[in-house]
Amino acid sequence: MAACRTLKISSRRYLGSKYKLLPFIQRIVEEECKNIHVMVDIFSGTGVVASAFQGKMTVTNDILYSNYICNLAWLGPETYREEVIRKLVEEYNSLDGNEENYMTENFADTYFSRQDCGKIGHIREDIEAKFKAGQINERERAILITSLLYAMDKIANTCGHYDAYRKGVKFEKSLELLLPLPEKHNNENNKCFNRDANELVREIEADLVYIDPPYNSRQYCDTYHLLENVARWEKPEVEGVARKMDRTALKSDYCTSNAAKAFEDLVDNIQARYILLSYNNMAGKGNERSNAKITDQDILRILGKKGEVQVFSESYKAFSAGKSRISGNEERLFLCKCFEKKKEYIQSPMNYIGGKYKLLPQILPHFPSDMKVLVDLFCGGCNVGINADCKKVIFNDSNSRLIQLYREFKKRDKEEIFNYIEKTITHYCLSKSSEYGYDRYGCASSTGLGSYNKEKYLQLRSDFNSRQQDSPDYYLMMYVLLIYSFNNQLRFNQAGEFNLPVGKRDFNARMEKKLSRFLHRIKNRDYTYVNMDFRRFPLEDMEKGSFIYADPPYLITCATYNERSGWGEQDERELLEFLDRAHKLGLKFALSNVISSKGRKNDLLLQWTKQNKDKYKVIHLDYHYANSNYHTKDRAKKADEVLVINY
Repeated sequence: MAACRTLKISSRRYLGSKYKLLPFIQRIVEEECKNIHVMVDIFSGTGVVASAFQGKMTVTNDILYSNYICNLAWLGPETYREEVIRKLVEEYNSLDGNEENYMTENFADTYFSRQDCGKIGHIREDIEAKFKAGQINERERAILITSLLYAMDKIANTCGHYDAYRKGVKFEKSLELLLPLPEKHNNENNKCFNRDANELVREIEADLVYIDPPYNSRQYCDTYHLLENVARWEKPEVEGVARKMDRTALKSDYCTSNAAKAFEDLVDNIQARYILLSYNNMAGKGNERSNAKITDQDILRILGKKGEVQVFSESYKAFSAGKSRISGNEERLFLCKCFEKKKEYIQSPMNYIGGKYKLLPQILPHFPSDMKVLVDLFCGGCNVGINADCKKVIFNDSNSRLIQLYREFKKRDKEEIFNYIEKTITHYCLSKSSEYGYDRYGCASSTGLGSYNKEKYLQLRSDFNSRQQDSPDYYLMMYVLLIYSFNNQLRFNQAGEFNLPVGKRDFNARMEKKLSRFLHRIKNRDYTYVNMDFRRFPLEDMEKGSFIYADPPYLITCATYNERSGWGEQDERELLEFLDRAHKLGLKFALSNVISSKGRKNDLLLQWTKQNKDKYKVIHLDYHYANSNYHTKDRAKKADEVLVINY
């Protein structure tokens, strides 16, 4: 059996592809856009532009499922097995195609020979069967379909696209699948969508949003209907000489007189620091179908509302189905540097002891403006990391359940999370004051809902403690328990059981809003969650420009994290040594701590700052934790909260 030839993302012919313009696009981004960590390609097509941002978090979207599949193959976060793909591609190339199936019945001797249609139908059916049987994962399925689509496009009997096929021709080429070899380990936060761009843009945020919409009246679903049909594999009826399926739901406003209106709606709802638009200058130069649908005046007006606009141009050869010669064609990049919005801090849905939400206005201005990666070393409730002006954050905590909860939040759809919470509340008949108020439960806001929820909460707690950590929905159930627990905190006893009593509050409107905003943020940033002791954190592997924020348990406080020798002098000493090592490696850090509290002094910290007074700066913050402990007697006495920085 012959070895497979390989395939690149740029190997596919595609209308409006920006592959040849990548150096131009990359140059403008590198020269004009700072600190790009999250890039969204909202009309991604084949994904070639997004692929130029390899290593960063990329979000691709296209209304065509065939393009979504290709984006998932090349840029998806899931890993794949090369040996499995290679074996199946070799098997598919050995088929003879002598069978009847959907493809032979509808497309034999049109765009492809009868024999190749037999192969295409068999291959596509087999890919789907293997995926449903669990023999291949979602990305492996996408890679195999991508290989098939590229192979079809290579031999299709067309004049370039699938608007029509040439009749009576001899089929000289036969189907041969090539082996795609995308990166095995793309950024774990990459996302691929198959959505309407104007709907999706309302739900995402990024550093850079790249827009490459259709320019003229040519609908992509008309041009690539056959590839879309095979990618979806819903086996619809087809009609007409071109054998097209129903494409009504795939039509784009950007190909109609509504293009400017659609573009304005898109831009108005973008949440990004930069918007980069590709749009050529064909208006009025070609035939009516080729002419651009959005005028330069509209582009500049619409982008100008959003920020400061610059225009860059590059000569190119325009696509033309005929033989017309149109001179002076340019591909333009309209770069909009968006106006800054007033920063609104997002509060964690976890009431984590020592959380820094109220201190953010004092802490964050001291963070470096050029940090490329932020390490939130003791992340706790994540208040600092999610509000820092850095979209690539590593959240670390030694609490494995906490990190697993965040991973679950990031992995699951927002709607799925809220549905689970609602379902669990209903199942245990817990209160829902945001819908029914306090009177329904015989309670008042001043005294809380504990008396109504107590027995129901204890049943929920008992059911949760009987579960294994690897059981489905374990962490979402833990979060519901946390919502109804005392002070909304996360605490387990030495036996591994959640042991907090019932609390006064429930999943009220404020908690819903906090969770919703938190989920939106973590799903739209390049965030990674790791679970390790800080001593094992690989400082030597950190890239240049990394910044470490450390908010450890405070040695001289009596918070619950210091119970059962949770944090002692040896831990404090080793953390200070860790930060010294980071400094020697050229890494910037900031340490939150207290020098004195309730008559006690942190002598280790005092001695360390004095020894390093020429290297480290101590910033005293104006805040105390009077409201953080129900048992504090002297609430007026301030702790000396400090931020120690080495820059």
